[in-house]
Amino acid sequence: MKNPFETEERRAFRDAVRRFVATEVTPYAAAWDEAGEVPWELHQKVGALGVWGFGVSEKYGGLGFRDQFMSSAFSEEFAKCGAGGVGAAIGGRSISIGPIERFASEEIGMKWLPDIVAGRKSSSLAITEPTGGSDVANLQTTAKRDGNHWVINGCKTFITGGMKASVYVVGARTGDKGLKGISLFFVEADAPGFSRTALDRKMGWWASDTATLHFDNVRVPAENLLGEENRGFLSIMNNFNYERLGMVAGMLGMMKVCLEESIAWARERETFGQKLIEHQVIRHKMANMSARIDQIECYLNWICWQANEGEVPVAEVSKAKFSASKALEFCASEAMQIIGGAAYLRGNRVERIYREVKVNAIGGGSEEIMRDLAARQMGL
Repeated sequence: MKNPFETEERRAFRDAVRRFVATEVTPYAAAWDEAGEVPWELHQKVGALGVWGFGVSEKYGGLGFRDQFMSSAFSEEFAKCGAGGVGAAIGGRSISIGPIERFASEEIGMKWLPDIVAGRKSSSLAITEPTGGSDVANLQTTAKRDGNHWVINGCKTFITGGMKASVYVVGARTGDKGLKGISLFFVEADAPGFSRTALDRKMGWWASDTATLHFDNVRVPAENLLGEENRGFLSIMNNFNYERLGMVAGMLGMMKVCLEESIAWARERETFGQKLIEHQVIRHKMANMSARIDQIECYLNWICWQANEGEVPVAEVSKAKFSASKALEFCASEAMQIIGGAAYLRGNRVERIYREVKVNAIGGGSEEIMRDLAARQMGL
């Protein structure tokens, strides 16, 4: 489908990412998924594409500009490898770079961001806790001022990229209950009192190093407070908007894979003396899949345009997120039905995508939370 916002630069960037994924990722995605990790050199190869430099100052190794169309193109094309865990393993840093770039001291930024943006080091965002995920206002982890330090106590879980991150952006309660008592902190992985344990045996995202983080009287310098004290909630919410847009783009890429694999299979498979694609019921399934893909792609392009104009529409991002997860659920299920037993065997993209439908419906804000957030933004 033609994108009216396409430019030569955006097309060239997408083509470069597509070629990279086809040669450097897709052939190995199944093996990495089974192994439960990706080689660290992949981080550096992706870093060389510049994808983590959007919105980051050139002095920190960034590109000095943000283009949401390019960011979304990367998420979409990378997701076509069919292993969301591979993307999560390398991309966990993407939702923590922004707070570091905007709120950390120049000393911290100069020390860490060039390596993070280039893929030599990694960072993670630590918000979700065992007692709640989407309910950010109910954070239980605490940070108390003690002279020239903050002392952090608590636990975080389901932290993407958490086992291999060198640094973390940590949300902690510094004030009263509710939205106005939350702050963000920069914490290094070698800080005394900090530990982490791996979460394995997951339904999907096998290649992603997902962790539970433990903070036992972790002391960080006072200057490691990111932004204003008790004002971290707004920063977290702004960060979530870009994370959700990335997830929408990734789901769009997976939906396209489901359709492409279905068409390719149906053109070769014969049933009852006909090619599978010659059966009307199969063609109707494909038409329905294609319609949902077009709807999500149009919605995403419109939101990307607004983001580039300086406004990230919260209601639309929320609606796009839950709409995309339901559309992905539909397309993955239809692809499984069309391909049949071959799609049920591990090692193919549709099987991996089908397993990872639910993490997209939950992660970054569940479908229920997204609907409620959209309704509240609408004044309901």
